[in-house]
Amino acid sequence: MGEAQLFSQSGSAFISVVGSIAPDQWQAAGLGVWDVRGLVGHTARAMLTVENYLHADEPGVVSIPDAETYYTTVFEQYTDHASVAARGVEAGEWLGDDPVAQLVDLHDRTDALIAEQPPGRLVSIGGMGITLDQYLRTRIFELVVHTMDLCLATGLSHQLPEKAVSDSAAMAARIAVAKGKGRDVLFALTGRGQLPDGFSIV
Repeated sequence: MGEAQLFSQSGSAFISVVGSIAPDQWQAAGLGVWDVRGLVGHTARAMLTVENYLHADEPGVVSIPDAETYYTTVFEQYTDHASVAARGVEAGEWLGDDPVAQLVDLHDRTDALIAEQPPGRLVSIGGMGITLDQYLRTRIFELVVHTMDLCLATGLSHQLPEKAVSDSAAMAARIAVAKGKGRDVLFALTGRGQLPDGFSIV
């Protein structure tokens, strides 16, 4: 299964969860500063950024070789968490009165746009270049993690593709290794230790 198909399926699974959110849950606590609407908005940005970046000019060269490097360098060094939080709130407002219809339309547009791209298509992140397939890996990761966050906040269940969950878990482990936390994660997964409170690789 290619990254484009896995991205599409992960987006569909996310939208399915959104469709089950009860009217009185939208203002409930979501994640961090976000209520459920803000969390849905932030998760939707995994698709919105793909659409936006594919409408922009390509960079000249690849400077971000893979998804793991995106999280260990670009995300870590250039992410403004306050801005991320604010964009999530804005995206939540963008959802409007019919979030599912808005998301289905976005999902369809993004799928169609991805299908039009030539092999080896590059996308620009702040002027830095990454292949579309590698960028989609980061978006699948975001969809998987935040769909699970959404299910935790609402008590709903998900039907995320098993491969998307597997790939995301493997990516998280590789990011941990790159950040010097490989031993901690391996020991926790094999019952030889526990991760400290608040441990995160992003």
